[in-house]
Amino acid sequence: MNVAVNATTPTAPEHPPRPPRRRGGWLGQLLLRLHFYAGILVGPFILVAALSGALYAIAPTIEQGIYAHELHAPVTATRLSLGEQVTIAEALVGDGATPSAVRPAPGPGDTTRVMFAQDGLGPSESRAIFIDPGTGEVRGDLTVYGTSGSLPFRTWVSNLHRNLHLGEPGRLYSELAASWLGIVVLAGTALWIIRRRTSRAKKDVVRPARRYTGYRRLLSLHASIGIWIALGALFLSATGITWSTYAGANISNLRTAWDWATPTVNTSLSGQAAGGGEHSHHGGTSAAPSGTGDPATFDAVLATAQRVNIDTGLIQITPPRKPGTAWVVQEIRREYPTEADAVAIDGSTLKVVDRVDFADFSLPAKLATWGIAIHMGTMFGLANQIVMFLIAVGIATLVVLGYLMWWKRRPTRTNALVGTPPRRGALRRAPWWGIAAVVASALFLGLWLPLVGYTLTAFVLIDLAIGWVHRTRVRTEV
Repeated sequence: MNVAVNATTPTAPEHPPRPPRRRGGWLGQLLLRLHFYAGILVGPFILVAALSGALYAIAPTIEQGIYAHELHAPVTATRLSLGEQVTIAEALVGDGATPSAVRPAPGPGDTTRVMFAQDGLGPSESRAIFIDPGTGEVRGDLTVYGTSGSLPFRTWVSNLHRNLHLGEPGRLYSELAASWLGIVVLAGTALWIIRRRTSRAKKDVVRPARRYTGYRRLLSLHASIGIWIALGALFLSATGITWSTYAGANISNLRTAWDWATPTVNTSLSGQAAGGGEHSHHGGTSAAPSGTGDPATFDAVLATAQRVNIDTGLIQITPPRKPGTAWVVQEIRREYPTEADAVAIDGSTLKVVDRVDFADFSLPAKLATWGIAIHMGTMFGLANQIVMFLIAVGIATLVVLGYLMWWKRRPTRTNALVGTPPRRGALRRAPWWGIAAVVASALFLGLWLPLVGYTLTAFVLIDLAIGWVHRTRVRTEV
């Protein structure tokens, strides 16, 4: 039956009005999208840094086993003077070599380390001769690195962790990993909080939910592991950045500007070297202290330092680097309690030139010292190393779980370009102040963490390109 339509009867509009834009939930969607893209694109760098960092965390203990012969010696009733031990090392090296630094045996059963600068070694590397302080036996001849005194195995692991054995260019990888790790963890923690507020079973967000399978089980594992190691991961990110090239320079500049830098002793002798009169500093080259080339001076300088502020066994004695400068005796104990006192001594007069006491460090300088020691696994010994190892393994596990979740929703299943990213358009639903906060945060991160700025720009461009391709594909299908 045909029914005539009354002309006055309202008809449905050809294009129904759009529902009002939702304001709520925009931040969660934005963080989810950031977490997704950072995990996909920066994940490989974080994974390599985490795995190499896990190995580095336990490297000090492994090192003690590998180099037990070089590091330790039988305890004897006799003990050679430090000067005699230095003379033995100098004779072995030959060619009139003089030590660049000496680390006396820190305790019974340990060896003395006499270090020499030598051609062919890398920056901060030295040739170390290990001497039995009781008998004078040469226990080893190895290359050591830096203030930590890393031996070849730990140095190899350290360079893998820091620059992939690629030198300075390789440090960009570790800076990228350290910079993004903190951001990813913060975004993930915020998402965890949102999920906890909306979850009916609160316990499922702090431990894996066994009743789930597939993607949801992986997500539960990812979230629960992430929240347990979040603080540790943030700590590793913050302390790791201090070693980086660009962001590390920003931190150093900030510490200098706010007088937070780690104090160092002043080694200048003001021209008062041996043989120099009161006007010897008015031109010409100052003579080196008379004790510079004499091995016996090591004993005299050490005895002087021990009367001032050196009271631990783990120390390093550094002869003058150039004429007119002082000897430096410094505590290098980075365990708890930390010992980092230092004293500068005129080798010819044995007078104290300057001293620095760890107790007088500013709180930021102390925190930096402690933070680096914990990061390296030396602050609390084996317990410290185990905790750092577990956190690093946890970070690597999170990356692997993230890729497994991506694989469950990989492009071949969803016809997407990069899996199933969270829905776009979060900023369009944000209030003006939210947009302003996001832009300000992005600019701050870009300036403070330059590699984050570059890669974040790349993420945005990739996202725009993917959106454009998706819209083009939809139009073509229509």
